[in-house]
Amino acid sequence: MSTNARLRALADWVWYADSAAAATARGALTPAEWVFAAGVARRNARFDRALLADAPGGLALPPMPLPAMSIGNLTVGGTGKTPVASWFVSRLLERGARPALVLRGYGDDEWRVHERLTPEASVIVNPDRVAGAQEALVRGADCVVLDDAFQHRRARRISDVVLLSADQWQPAARMLPAGPYREGYHALARATAVVVTVKAASDEAVAAVVHMATHHVAQARIAVVRLAAAGLRPAAGEAEAPPMEGLRIVAVSAIGNPSAFEQQLRTAGAEVRGHLRYPDHHQFTSGEVSEMVRVAERGDGVVCTLKDAVKLGPLWPRVGPALWYLSQTVVVIRGAEVLEQECDRVLAARRATIPTAG
Repeated sequence: MSTNARLRALADWVWYADSAAAATARGALTPAEWVFAAGVARRNARFDRALLADAPGGLALPPMPLPAMSIGNLTVGGTGKTPVASWFVSRLLERGARPALVLRGYGDDEWRVHERLTPEASVIVNPDRVAGAQEALVRGADCVVLDDAFQHRRARRISDVVLLSADQWQPAARMLPAGPYREGYHALARATAVVVTVKAASDEAVAAVVHMATHHVAQARIAVVRLAAAGLRPAAGEAEAPPMEGLRIVAVSAIGNPSAFEQQLRTAGAEVRGHLRYPDHHQFTSGEVSEMVRVAERGDGVVCTLKDAVKLGPLWPRVGPALWYLSQTVVVIRGAEVLEQECDRVLAARRATIPTAG
């Protein structure tokens, strides 16, 4: 296991484990958590003042060249931002817009996934979301979807969608480094909509997250979507992927919530004989691929996520075990009107700022 993988495993243990030792570790990190929270509060106060006309002490926010929708979350990864952002891009395309997707480009996987999911839209990698939106304008876009931009408040947005994972939700939002949260639940008050994402969580867990969210946003602004397994697809080669029922597989993942991914595979009927976990956005090496091939002798093949497939596919040996990825689809469970209203916000602003927009 690499150093990064060990550090991520340690962080997950500190953040999520129920043991007395993990609780002690969280307690030891509490002073650092207080310092982080104070810094976030000061930064947010400056942005809040910047959004009020003529307020002293605020930040000078540049104009946004195009109407923007932000898709973000409160935690470090694992909520489903990539598929949900692509879903909104697809929906805006269906409704006649020309959206571009702008993202920071952390790692070498997200932009490739977006290009695979929404090939009709421009995908722009730029840590400066405002500059990215300007590039989108030059490319002919008339609106932008910002992936992972809730904390990137320098970029003004018409729609601010925040995702909460029912699979990783915690009643107490412990902030970094004592927990995975970048902001507390009170920050949901900034959102125009909250979307609860579900992979393998129980109905009780989903209800608990929705109940918590209603303390910060109106019930009419909350939607629930399932990131549902939609079968296997070939990640290397052209061989047709088999049904998952009874398939003996080794799972490979470098994502924010590997446990939910594994549970999805088991729920779909696969027999998971091993799970090689790597840090989120991990760049695989040829040595690691060789290890996967060796471990895959335990089953019928290797299954990863699309986020991992775009990196593993080019490295996978031509002669070796099958490599498949689990395809996912966004299924709206409740609040379809909430999602459409967020699209309405962007489309209305698009018509107001671009006279030729339909």
